[in-house]
Amino acid sequence: MTSTVVQTDIDTTSVNTIRTLCMDAVQAANSGHPGTPMAMAPVVYELWQNHLAFDPSDPIWPNRDRFVLSMGHASTLLYSILHLTNVQAVTYKYETAGQASVSLDDIKKFRQLDSRCPGHPEYRWTSGIECTTGPLGTGFATSVGMAISSKWLAANYNKEGHELYNFNVYALGGDGCMMEGVASEAASLAAHLQLDNLCWIYDNNKITIEGSTDVSFTEDVATRFVGYGWNVQRVGDANDLKMLSRAFSTFKRETGRPTLIIVDSHIAYGAPTKQDHHSAHGEPLGVEEIAGTKQFYGFPPDEQFFVPDGVYDNFNNGIGARGKSKREAWESAFEAYRAEYPDLASQLENMQKRELPDGWDADLPVYPADAKGIASRQSSGEVLNALAKNYPWLVGGSADLAPSTKTYMKGLGDFQADNYAGRNMHFGVREFAAATAINGMAVSKLRAFWSGFMIFSDFARGAIRLSAIMEIPSIHIFTHDSIGVGEDGPTHQPVEQLLSLRAIPGIYTIRPGDANEVVEAWRFIANLKHEPVALILSRQNLPTLDRTVFAPASGMTKGAYVLASADDPEVILMGTGSEVDLVVKAYEQLTAEGVRARVVSMPCLELFEEQSQEYRDSVLPPSVRARVAVEQASTLGWHRYVGIDGAVIGMETFGASAPLGALLTKFGFTPDKVVSTAREVIERNR
Repeated sequence: MTSTVVQTDIDTTSVNTIRTLCMDAVQAANSGHPGTPMAMAPVVYELWQNHLAFDPSDPIWPNRDRFVLSMGHASTLLYSILHLTNVQAVTYKYETAGQASVSLDDIKKFRQLDSRCPGHPEYRWTSGIECTTGPLGTGFATSVGMAISSKWLAANYNKEGHELYNFNVYALGGDGCMMEGVASEAASLAAHLQLDNLCWIYDNNKITIEGSTDVSFTEDVATRFVGYGWNVQRVGDANDLKMLSRAFSTFKRETGRPTLIIVDSHIAYGAPTKQDHHSAHGEPLGVEEIAGTKQFYGFPPDEQFFVPDGVYDNFNNGIGARGKSKREAWESAFEAYRAEYPDLASQLENMQKRELPDGWDADLPVYPADAKGIASRQSSGEVLNALAKNYPWLVGGSADLAPSTKTYMKGLGDFQADNYAGRNMHFGVREFAAATAINGMAVSKLRAFWSGFMIFSDFARGAIRLSAIMEIPSIHIFTHDSIGVGEDGPTHQPVEQLLSLRAIPGIYTIRPGDANEVVEAWRFIANLKHEPVALILSRQNLPTLDRTVFAPASGMTKGAYVLASADDPEVILMGTGSEVDLVVKAYEQLTAEGVRARVVSMPCLELFEEQSQEYRDSVLPPSVRARVAVEQASTLGWHRYVGIDGAVIGMETFGASAPLGALLTKFGFTPDKVVSTAREVIERNR
C-alpha cells in the first residue's frame, strides 16, 4: 500500500487499526454494530497484547487463557484481533491448517454467506473463538464453566513440580449481558465457588438498542457484584491503557474472588462528529462519518481495510512472541510430566481429542428381566456411577436435584472452593447457568453433564440449543419425564417439552424404555464427540424386558427397532420410555387374540432418521398402514410415523394433579385403550 498514516505511538495506531477494520466491515456488510467494537478496541488491545496467555500459532494449546465475547453483536472486535494477531486455523483433527483463521478478505465478507466472520462469533467455524455467544449474557455464563474446568484440571492433574493448568478466563460484555438473568445466576455461582481465575469486563456505556439505559436499567452493578462476593474494579476511561493494564494485573493477583472490571466508555468512541448513539450501536456509520473518523485518527480517509506499517509486527512481537514462549514452555513441561506420570499424560491427550479411556465400559451393568422393574432415572444413576469409575474426566451435577435425578457419583467428591478436585457439581436452582456451565466445561474438553426435571428444561433452552449449534457433546439429563409425576400436577408435568427438544437440530433426544436401553443409551452417549444429548428418564418404575423373548437392547443405537413381531404384521404398535411396556402389554393381548402385531421401541427418533431407508422400512414396512404410536407427550410429530391412516395416543392438553393410576386412565394410557385403538386402525385400513 502507498498510503501512509500520521505517526503516533504504535499502541494507539494498533488500537485505531482495530477500530477502522470494525467500521469498514460493518459498512461493507451494511449490517452490524460498529459502536461497541470501536469503544472497546483499547480494552481488547491491552488484554491481548500484554496480558492474555495465548499463542496465535496454536490456538488450542490446552493451558491458554480463554477470551469470551459475551456481547456477540460486537463480533468485528474479535475478528479484527484474530486477524491482526495472525491466529492460525485448526482442523477437526486438531491440526494447524497452515493458514490464517481470519484473513483480511474474511473481514471484508463480514456477515456474508459462508464467511468465517458471521454476525455473531461461532465456535468451530473460526479458530480462536472459544464458544458461540448469541443471546446476551450467555457468554458470561459459559465462561464460568471454563473457569471451573481450569480449577478442576489443576486440582486433578497438577503435581508437585508440575503445574500444567492455571489458565485464566476473561469475558467481555455490556449492559444487555448484565440485564439477562443467566449472567446473574452464573455470577452468583462463580462467587460461591471463589473462581479467582475468572475476570468479567463490563462495558459500561449506558446504551442499548432502545437508547439510554435510563429507560430500563438503573441499578448499581458494582454494589450487586460486591454483594455476590466479587472483587470489583473500575476504569474510568476505556482509552486509558495504563489503568486497564493495572486492572488486569490486579485481577491476576486476586485470590478467593472472581473479578469484575467496570470500564466506562462512550458508544462509537473516537468518532467525534457522531452524536446518534442509536445508529452508532446498531447500524453502519456511513461513508462520510467513517472518512471523518479515519481522518481524526490520522488514517487515509478513503482507504478501506487499511493496516498501517508496523501493526502486524507489533502484535507479532507482543502476544505472538509472548504466547509462543509460554506455549513452548508448557509443552516442555508436559513432556517432563509425561515421563513421570505417563498414565495421567495419556488421559490428558485423550481428553483433548475427546477419546475414551481404555476399559471405560468394563463395569456397565446388565439387567435381568423384572416385571416390577426400575425407574430409568435409577438405572441411569447406576450406569452413570459404573461409567464414572473408568472415565476420570466425566463430571457434572444437578440444578439442586441430585437426590431426585440420581446423578450423584458416589465417592468422587464435591466440587467446592475447598475441593476443586471433586467431580460432583452443585449448580443450585440455576438451570440456565447449569447448562451454560457444562457447555463451558465441554469446550474445555471435560465430559460434562447436568440434570434437572424435564419441565425445567425450558429454563435452559438457550444453552441446550447452543450446545447443538456448537456441536459439543454436552449431556443434558432430564427426569420426571411425563404425567407420571402424578400429584405435582400440570405445572410439573411436561407435555410439549419432549417435542421441543426433538425440534432442535443436531441433538439426540433419547427416551429409553427399560434399564437395558438405559445402558445402551449411555454406551452410545459415551462415544459421541460432537453431538449433545438430552437423556429423558422416568420417575416411575419401568418393567425390565426379558431379552430372551424380546430383541436385544442394542437396537437402541439405531434409534428404533423391532422388539417382537408376527411374520406378516397387520398392525404396528410403537412407543418410547414408559410407554414401551404399555405397547408390549397391548401387543401380547392382541397376539393372544389372534391379531398379527408388531411392537417397536423408538427411543431416539433422530437416530432412526439417520438409518438407511432400507432399515427404516424393515422396522416400519410401508405396506403396514395400521399403526398406533403411544407417548405421554404432545402428539405433534408422530403422524410422520403413523401416517394418515394411523392413530396417536398422547397428550392434547396439560396434565392434572392425581395419583399416577388415575392419570393414566383419564388420559388413555392403558392396554385396553391401545388395543381398542389398534382394532380401530386395523378396521379402517381394511
